[in-house]
Amino acid sequence: MSRVTKFAAMTILAFALAPVSVFAQKSTAPQLIELAKSPGPLLRDAITTTFDAKDLQKGSAWVGRASDFFFATRAPAIPLLMIDDKPGPQMRQLSGTDIWYTAATIDQLGKLHSFHYLVNGARFGGDLDVPAFSPLSYLQPAVPSGTLSEKITHVSKIYDGMKSEYWIYVPAQYKRDTPAAVMIFQDGAWYIDRNGNNPTLNVIDNLIAQKKVPLLICIFINPGDIADSPGTPTYNFVKAYSEKWKRALKDSMRSTLYDTVSDRYARFLRDEILADVATKYNLRKDAYSRATTGLSSGGICAFNAAWQMPDQFARVISWIGSFSAILWKEDPAVPDGGQDYPDKILREPKRNIRLWLQDGSEDLDLRFGNWPLANLRMANALKAKEYDFHFSFGKGTHNAANGAAEFPAEMIWLWRDYDPAKTSQTFEIDPAEKAKPVFRVTVTNRDAE
Repeated sequence: MSRVTKFAAMTILAFALAPVSVFAQKSTAPQLIELAKSPGPLLRDAITTTFDAKDLQKGSAWVGRASDFFFATRAPAIPLLMIDDKPGPQMRQLSGTDIWYTAATIDQLGKLHSFHYLVNGARFGGDLDVPAFSPLSYLQPAVPSGTLSEKITHVSKIYDGMKSEYWIYVPAQYKRDTPAAVMIFQDGAWYIDRNGNNPTLNVIDNLIAQKKVPLLICIFINPGDIADSPGTPTYNFVKAYSEKWKRALKDSMRSTLYDTVSDRYARFLRDEILADVATKYNLRKDAYSRATTGLSSGGICAFNAAWQMPDQFARVISWIGSFSAILWKEDPAVPDGGQDYPDKILREPKRNIRLWLQDGSEDLDLRFGNWPLANLRMANALKAKEYDFHFSFGKGTHNAANGAAEFPAEMIWLWRDYDPAKTSQTFEIDPAEKAKPVFRVTVTNRDAE
């Protein structure tokens, strides 16, 4: 059974002594591990409250904190837990039920892991997207927390009255007389829950305190909504796009913003969002001090902003980026689609960009393209043109878990050697990356013919 810190143990003891009604809230992994030392009704109630019934039924229920993990499932016979394809600790049956459970330790932190069960020799359940967060993803003692603003609504001119919501995160160390570096997060609401599966704010606070990244003002922006501006060119385009592909209007607006290969969204960030935030805070204006990030369509969006305007954005993190044909040929004025970016990288003038690219082998393969192969093509194109890039390729699905687990390492890599006295730097491929071979594909799910 895994280690429990003194602080966690005190918390767990208070939790265990509380009335049963406390289990209206979900339990943490350390709390479940402590309850499992003396299994009984409290453990049963905690398991059934913490995990959705469908997840218990299909064998995908788990919870973790750092290296401490707790797994539970319903099964007709004893399940063999496999973690990263290796046998895990033995499962125990909850008396009088078909629920099986165990605590486990996963020592490799800051990485993505997977699990599944074997029941009567047959594979059952599991999850390919299990992040084990490092200490940098939990707010460390004595590290000051920044301040997240209230939600701000912006009405766009570039997008004909589209309403966008965003939040500004200001570090505790910020001083008005010193301009701050800037990082913009697409799909911003997905990043602002400290206690969720994407604890970005904790990472930022920790890394600023450790001086591993510069003082960053972060903008967390959601996709916009065009519903209140009927009849405008943007509304008409988005409406027609949504009807053609049977997508909701808001989803189609997000795709129009994020998947379009043009400078329009980059101009929106520069001329509207950054301009608004600059009226409140002292921001750096050099591309050297500006980063963008996002996941899925937000991932290609982040790259697109830097590609279109490398004089404004020079640092990019893309998770499970949609370098695919989602918006290809939807607008006659825009000839390229996301699937063209590997070729554009190879054929067009090199931009001064530093890029962390992440994807997994079980990512999407659908009518718009194959995400893993597209990201592999991106990585090889970046390598061929000697960009300053890092490619993280695992076994995950179209899920933020891998990127979130690696986020501290991504940020340290992205902002390495940053010097606030500079306003520019020529990014060059790392010699170690340059010496490595290109990425190749192995077919694993078919026999040779």
